[in-house]
Amino acid sequence: MKKTVFKLSVLAAAVLSTGLAAAATPDEIIDSSFYPYKKGFPTHAFVKPGAVINKSNVDSAKDVLDPAMYQVIKNGDYEITVGATTSFDLHKSYVDATRAGIGKVKLGEKNGQIVGYNAGRAFPEDPDLKDPRAGEKLAWNYKYGINWGDAASIEPFYWKYRKVETGKIETVNKFGFHFLNYKHRVALPPVPEITPNPSNLFRAIYMKVFEPLDIKDTQLLIQRYDDDLKQDDANLYLGFQRRVRRLATGQITDSFLGSDLMIEDFEGYNGRVTDMNWAYKGTTTILMAYYNHNDQKQLSTEFKEKDGYQYVEFGGKGGCYPLVTWQLRKVYILESVPTDPNHPISKRIQYMDTQAATLSRTLIYDRKGELWKNFIIGKSHPDHHLPINKGTGISIDDAFSMVDLQSKHCTTGQFRGMVSQEQNPPSLFTVQNMRGAN
Repeated sequence: MKKTVFKLSVLAAAVLSTGLAAAATPDEIIDSSFYPYKKGFPTHAFVKPGAVINKSNVDSAKDVLDPAMYQVIKNGDYEITVGATTSFDLHKSYVDATRAGIGKVKLGEKNGQIVGYNAGRAFPEDPDLKDPRAGEKLAWNYKYGINWGDAASIEPFYWKYRKVETGKIETVNKFGFHFLNYKHRVALPPVPEITPNPSNLFRAIYMKVFEPLDIKDTQLLIQRYDDDLKQDDANLYLGFQRRVRRLATGQITDSFLGSDLMIEDFEGYNGRVTDMNWAYKGTTTILMAYYNHNDQKQLSTEFKEKDGYQYVEFGGKGGCYPLVTWQLRKVYILESVPTDPNHPISKRIQYMDTQAATLSRTLIYDRKGELWKNFIIGKSHPDHHLPINKGTGISIDDAFSMVDLQSKHCTTGQFRGMVSQEQNPPSLFTVQNMRGAN
């Protein structure tokens, strides 16, 4: 990638050389964190809107592809169509809450401790490679990010298990997923938190299986505490057993219902900050699966919804890859290494979108340090999706692909995501609900 050379005045150069550069103002911090394209969108000599990147020309785009995606395209397994980079502006209330907290939030002595946080982005300042805890700060930005916002649901949510070599679909699971923030809420009432909340929960995820029959009525409830040092509560209801059982800590890293995902993989990373050692590895520009859902030329006609909504289509080798446009976007490179020596992976390399602070590209390495899985989460602009999402300022999870590169198997997901408090009452996120939901 060509480096841009900035010309500094003699005075500015002198100031920088003596380490006396003025600290960024709140406006500069906000602009850099939430409006990274205010002064212009990234450009590339070859990667332009409308270009199709395939195995014949992928070397011309190598500098804006992560290593796994470069290899996938080089192998001829997938082609990327480039779309124009657009700004995914976050909800004003979240930005305002961030501004109010600038300079007030600090890391505690231990990984997993934070002091002075109220709402918004915990650490909006640009990360510094010289800061040994910069990766940890980015992890907090993700935990307290706006992924799905204060409340949202995905219903239905189709998962397909596929063989990469043949494209054979082994099973299709139909789910309902629901998300609720109890604390640090900024947009949907009640703000800033749901009360009563005697357990001091931060967030919860509830899932129920609708199809197929052999796992129908299976439910999962994850309750995450605001205290990151406190272990999550995870409960599973198995329809054929008709009872709720608590999941042991290690079970969140098992294959979930026979898929290529573990519970810890949900949303890019579904765990505590304290469960990983985090390292910031730099900032770059790469292609990411960000797009306008309603503008995609090839949407699926397989599932029929009453409102006419069409899901993302899949193609490429085995039908394992979303057929969406990709944008050039500014990202932080984040490495996370499990603190548990018995964890099934050695590390994740994750590409965090600097504007949305979401983890929509992940490379997962096995315990030998070899690349194991390739994870894509497609993100739609909320104003070009379902009408209910317009104006929410939330990049909508719209499709996912988890490819096990070693076993040559993949799991794909097609979303119908909706940001809504009405469909996600607190009563839904309880063990009592699991027992009575059948």
